[in-house]
Amino acid sequence: MARLGFIGLGIMGMPMARHLLEAGHEVALWSITPGKAEMLASHGEARLCNSPAEVGQRSEVVFLCVGDTSMSRKTVLGEHSIAAGAKPGCIIVDCSSISPSVSRQMAEQLRERGIHFLDAPVTGSKNGAENANLTFMVGGDESVFELVKPYCRLMGPNLYYCGTNGMGLHAKLSQNLIIGNLINAFNESFVLSTKAGIAPELMLDILNNSAAKSGLVAAKAPLVFARNFSTHFSVKWLEKDMQLMLESASELGVPTPLTALSSQMLRMAMAAGYGDEDICASIKLLEDLAGVEVSDPAHRNRAG
Repeated sequence: MARLGFIGLGIMGMPMARHLLEAGHEVALWSITPGKAEMLASHGEARLCNSPAEVGQRSEVVFLCVGDTSMSRKTVLGEHSIAAGAKPGCIIVDCSSISPSVSRQMAEQLRERGIHFLDAPVTGSKNGAENANLTFMVGGDESVFELVKPYCRLMGPNLYYCGTNGMGLHAKLSQNLIIGNLINAFNESFVLSTKAGIAPELMLDILNNSAAKSGLVAAKAPLVFARNFSTHFSVKWLEKDMQLMLESASELGVPTPLTALSSQMLRMAMAAGYGDEDICASIKLLEDLAGVEVSDPAHRNRAG
């Protein structure tokens, strides 16, 4: 039994921490939202903590999964942070999607304290987290990665070592860049075809049997047809990731014009009030502008 820690018990973090507990490990827990850690108390050797520093003090390996760069930096290095309580040799595994350059800076600061740091963002969304089917993209010292592999495998089977600190994040954000551009292409295609009079379900069947077939579209289209926008991956977090990729592209001198436009479309969807809904809810922005709804009565009935 290992002494682990987990900070950030949201849509992804809650089931990830539960898998560690159910595997028999002692897991120190902290969440900024009161009551989240208590929800896991019955799933094994949970240790409820009063701060990230206490989690660090109790743990050999600490996982965190928080919303953005600022939250990660505060949790790892701020006042009452993991680093404030962690002993030399502790390993911090950051599963958040944050700035690669800031992550590298944090790794260097922690190295000076004798604390190991891996960026290990995940993909798989809510279903992947709940079913222990996540994919990890890892940056940092490869020997440290080898030490945490058994714990990562409890949360997902696909582990990719991408290189030095920050490289896991570059891989994850590059993947999300494609998702952000694809969701906007899907929105335009289905609003246009529906406005023209093509039934959405027919359009999806055509796409699924063409060179334009997409796993993302196949997964999200039925939810749009049923008007089910419950959150698996929110519009606001995808827009945040697109901004991080634009920042990285600027640092590396890589033109990303399509990503810049897709980011603005997501920001417009946020301004229209859809930011906390699933990324497929971004289609409502174009629906409102075009005066059409991409829906299907059969999907509505099945969803009900």
